[in-house]
Amino acid sequence: MLKFFRKIRKQFIAEKKVGNYLLYAIGEIVLVVIGILIALAIDNANDNRIKREKEQVYLKGLKEEFDISKTKLEELIKVNRKSYEAAQEIVLLMEDGNVATEETFSNLLSDAFTNDIFFNPNNSLLNEMINSGSLKDISNDTLRIRLTNWISTIDDIANQEKMLGEERNNTVNVFRDEGYSIHTLLDYTGMSKKLGIPLRKNPISNLGALESVAFENNILLFIITSQSTEIDHYIPLMTSLDSILEMINNELVE
Repeated sequence: MLKFFRKIRKQFIAEKKVGNYLLYAIGEIVLVVIGILIALAIDNANDNRIKREKEQVYLKGLKEEFDISKTKLEELIKVNRKSYEAAQEIVLLMEDGNVATEETFSNLLSDAFTNDIFFNPNNSLLNEMINSGSLKDISNDTLRIRLTNWISTIDDIANQEKMLGEERNNTVNVFRDEGYSIHTLLDYTGMSKKLGIPLRKNPISNLGALESVAFENNILLFIITSQSTEIDHYIPLMTSLDSILEMINNELVE
């Protein structure tokens, strides 16, 4: 096409038809501009396609991470609830004045204070995206903000879990410092055998702890902190997690 215009242009120059020459010169410029615009449009389309493909890879990876994190959080909520419910049972034994067996008390202590409560979400890809600046490749502004806020939320959860761990340790320390026997607890929960520790021939009773005001105070603080961890932190966190997963699923191309 351009050769055709050049041929005509030479002909007009040779024939000294200046007006027609200018018209065809403008047409030639227009064609060049159109060609450039088409090339730019193709490049932009290719760039957008590459970005969308990259975004889909990230979204699929994030979905996998958050699905695993949700499973972890669901299990953690169950463990935390089992802990404070066992602690509540101990308080009931104290209040009712019922004579508990050594085995019952030991198992309740184990259920309440054995497990550390700590949420460990799968954030490897998300952290990598934030550190590398790749979070900008997520086109949904709301989702991008939620992902950024997720990290700070996890930090808040960790602070609450630290408080809960301190209350757990305080309760266990009172139990130990007032002269009650960890060995007896291990014997009656079956842990001595698993740890290769010989059973005591004359185990020390721990039932006196049910009359300890200091022990009760620490258990009550532990229950309050455990329930606060669930109600004020884990449940809202689960809501946020579900919202993020919903947005990720909506952005994924089938």
